[in-house]
Amino acid sequence: MIYDNNNIFAKILRKEIPCNKIYEDEFIFSFHDINPQKKIHALVIPKGKYVNLDDFSLNASSKEMAGLLKGINKVAKKLGISSDIGKGYRTLTNISDHGSQEVPHLHFHLFGGENVGRMVE
Repeated sequence: MIYDNNNIFAKILRKEIPCNKIYEDEFIFSFHDINPQKKIHALVIPKGKYVNLDDFSLNASSKEMAGLLKGINKVAKKLGISSDIGKGYRTLTNISDHGSQEVPHLHFHLFGGENVGRMVE
């Protein structure tokens, strides 16, 4: 999978497609999923052009890596689902074909607001 500058998340970052924004800083952008799978379903994406977690871990700077992880926690706190103020949440990222990745831009799903169930049945 190669990075596509016209993927939906790239267009959201360029403000070509509207979204319901949750949080933004220099490293990440977060918004509500348009087809939520749980009571709370948010997406967190890095602002850099990374296809997936493998690409990110190999090519992102240390600042970008820390910014992404801290950003996920900031979003979870903002949504009231972080373990220190809520009841917890699940993060999920899909990688490449066997991981069922659909958009070639690294993104994390945050699910919460209810028991999200078993990981894999």
